[in-house]
Amino acid sequence: MRRHQKLESPCAMGGLLETLTRPWTLHILWVLSTEGPTRFGALRRKVEGISSRVLTERLRTLEEKGFVHRDYQPTIPPAVSYSITQRMNDIGKILEALNRLSEKWRQEDARPDGAAASAPATAPPAP
Repeated sequence: MRRHQKLESPCAMGGLLETLTRPWTLHILWVLSTEGPTRFGALRRKVEGISSRVLTERLRTLEEKGFVHRDYQPTIPPAVSYSITQRMNDIGKILEALNRLSEKWRQEDARPDGAAASAPATAPPAP
């Protein structure tokens, strides 16, 4: 039986960020939110570079925090797949917005002048 961990930070946002900013976590959640239910091996192949140990650790944490659902089927061999929960659906909208932004920035960075990336966000104050 897994123990249920409480968020460490007294600030709700701090606890959420503590969970989401661990290495590989957002990548795992992004894959699950775009691919649908995914078995462990397929998930490991899609998150290139992650070790089985780290993937297992992150999935357990995400399951405990309510972001991921683990579906175990007692077949031979056992079939285990992971999918997102309703809580993750809420974050999935934010991840989709980040994906659009990252695609925009990739296109801007590919421009030869690179001017868009270094332009100030607002006009400087008048002297």
